Amino acid sequence: MTRDSDDILAPEAALALAWSPAKVRAPLRTFFQLDRRLARIVARTSEPILGQMRLAWWRDMLAAAPGERPSGDAVLDAVGADWRGGEAALSALVDAWEVLVVADRLGPDEVAAFAAGRAAPFVALAGDAVARPVSAAARCWALTDAAPAISDPSERALFIDAARAAGAESAHLGRDMRGLAVLAALSRRALRQGGRPLMEGRGASLVAMKAAILGR
Repeated sequence: MTRDSDDILAPEAALALAWSPAKVRAPLRTFFQLDRRLARIVARTSEPILGQMRLAWWRDMLAAAPGERPSGDAVLDAVGADWRGGEAALSALVDAWEVLVVADRLGPDEVAAFAAGRAAPFVALAGDAVARPVSAAARCWALTDAAPAISDPSERALFIDAARAAGAESAHLGRDMRGLAVLAALSRRALRQGGRPLMEGRGASLVAMKAAILGR
């Protein structure tokens, strides 16, 4: 099976995976691939109802028992292998991207819902012990990463402001979440630059390495 270009990870996601321990690497990769698929659906949607229908397909697949899902889609097959029993967190991810399809205008409530849903898979992987700092770091990444694609300046400003609030404190996330620590550090760097793409400019790799070593 050839790789769909939509499933090729963004450079910062590949970097986060490289610094993640083996026990979380497979589910984290699957999350990133599904997240990229959903982002592409949203980006290519001109009619909200069509976007909702495509997102609903993923929601239905995640709600179905693994044996009832069709085979042959690399990402859906990986969900069955890596997220069995944890599909609710991925459904929250689908809900997050749907916010960008159905909202006439993005306000603080929509921004918060998007951030929480996109952060949910990280929280599920981390467990209860570090749920609060992981949620904050994941929301910071979720919003910072999405901000450059928000065309309306006032809506983009809401994403950036909420990301800064979520990333205000740099907490230790634990060994399993070193990949998220990398993403959060790159996000804080991007926010200092006004909400630019995470890997833009020189120094991103050094920031990622430092975060991976320190875990924050």
